[in-house]
Amino acid sequence: MTMKSCLLTRFAALSAILAACSPLALHAQELPYDDVAGEGDSGDVSDSTGVGRGPRVTVSPYIEASQVLLAELSPGSETLTYSSLAAGIDASFAGRNNQGSVSVRYERRFGWGKKAADSDTLSGIARFQTAVVPRTLNFEVGALAARSSIENNGSTVSGLEFGDSATQVYSAYAGPSLATRMGDVAVNGHYYFGYTRIDSPNAIAVVPGQNPVDVLDDATRHNAELHFGTKAGEPLPVGIGAGVGWNREDISNLDQRINDFHARGDVAVPLTSDLQLVAGVGWEKVEVSSRDALRDTVTGLPVLDSNGRYVTDSSAPRQIAFESEGLIWDAGVMWRPSKRTALEAHVARRYGYTNYYGSFAYAPSARTSINISAYDSLTSFGGMLNKALANLPTDFEAVRNPLNGDLGGCVAARGSVASGQSGCLIGVLGSVRSAVFRGRGVMASVGYTGSRFGYGVGAGYDRRRFIAVPGTVLGVTNLTIDENIWLAAYLNGKLDANSSIGLGAWANWYQSGDALAGNSNAVGATASYNRSITSRLSATAALGITGVNREALADIWTAQALAGVRYSF
Repeated sequence: MTMKSCLLTRFAALSAILAACSPLALHAQELPYDDVAGEGDSGDVSDSTGVGRGPRVTVSPYIEASQVLLAELSPGSETLTYSSLAAGIDASFAGRNNQGSVSVRYERRFGWGKKAADSDTLSGIARFQTAVVPRTLNFEVGALAARSSIENNGSTVSGLEFGDSATQVYSAYAGPSLATRMGDVAVNGHYYFGYTRIDSPNAIAVVPGQNPVDVLDDATRHNAELHFGTKAGEPLPVGIGAGVGWNREDISNLDQRINDFHARGDVAVPLTSDLQLVAGVGWEKVEVSSRDALRDTVTGLPVLDSNGRYVTDSSAPRQIAFESEGLIWDAGVMWRPSKRTALEAHVARRYGYTNYYGSFAYAPSARTSINISAYDSLTSFGGMLNKALANLPTDFEAVRNPLNGDLGGCVAARGSVASGQSGCLIGVLGSVRSAVFRGRGVMASVGYTGSRFGYGVGAGYDRRRFIAVPGTVLGVTNLTIDENIWLAAYLNGKLDANSSIGLGAWANWYQSGDALAGNSNAVGATASYNRSITSRLSATAALGITGVNREALADIWTAQALAGVRYSF
């Protein structure tokens, strides 16, 4: 299958998924929050963001034509010119029985000259929730298609147009969630299946002596939770609960696997009407395993496939990289003084070490949201991206790069904003290494959506300590630590009835645990001006710059300019 036909096949598949989950096919119901014991568990967050108003539907399909000028400022001085055609749709639906948002775009670029090659790009993000049985059984789905460039240390850079390391990231999850009652007992549960794939070239530049960048190929995830709990006072003075959970992630690279099962009981002790202490204790068994790479019988070196990835030796025995079995516990506080404010803070013992997690959500007004979250888990790139998709709000507007249509680091949340759900994915997409890791970090975002302008700022810190079997080809990454500090911001505003501007900026500071790979810093900024010509036709002019500073390789700086028109149906 050719690259073009493969891309078009994925576009058709994603379109079919989105069509099946379109607002016309949904009829979901918001779920009320219940302060039951165990609500603060560190599993996936996937609650509704309904706003208690009548149904709202917006559907905006469009086509675009534009001319793009790309200039390489460093280390070379090439200038490339493209013409592009794009088609896309932005849609959202928020009502009593369903909620969802989608932004999907397909772009075809036609290069001028021999060095400006033709290319296809698919980008999109979607999140839907529908009620199979109103107020009881929901079905959820989320999907992402994004484009970025991979550095020699495994980090990614958005918006970089020069180089041969452009890659496509695809991820999706789907599954039912349950929220019902059996008398005084609240029953909550879910099952999600997730899939993540990265299509990357085999031309990623590496420094002499460095092993190939082990970029994720594809991965699946099964995550299931079931919990029974009572509120304080119904019927006991304290809330009690019990639950079980299972998480399994299978990574095609070297047949890596995470298998995690836990069972626990918990209690919630109210101190005031809006403050309670929560605690739990249980048992968990977790195992991380993999196989080694196939070795060349003559040289003894690991064999690489046509995409530059290690070939798994399927005849080799599975080896344990990490295992833990025994007692787990956690304790914390939950504070919810109003529908606009929610705070959780927890300390726990899990995976054989102490971890910390929590969240804070505050909505000072209906247009403003503030969210902060801290996380600590054993996962992989695919699993972390799936969880981030599940944590997106169902009512959002995608923020795109005006020069190439790529998704920005965050989405603009609309509707109810005190949900504790983050609208940023840039931290998760910071590294695409395949190895399993313990991920710890914190992220914060502030967003405002007004009648004339809106803005958003997201920032975070992500730390990944990789886990691999010593002596295998991935053994060199065992216990190494990659750290990433990231920032993303945007501002959109109307100048008058017919014109508007958009500003965007992002940066990340990536420190690799691989001494040969070195560290890298990346920054980018864009500015655009939009002018309505008719009620459906508009014109756009945009400028942008992207730069990557690298320790082990030459720095790259590029600039872009665009002029185009859009017709909205």
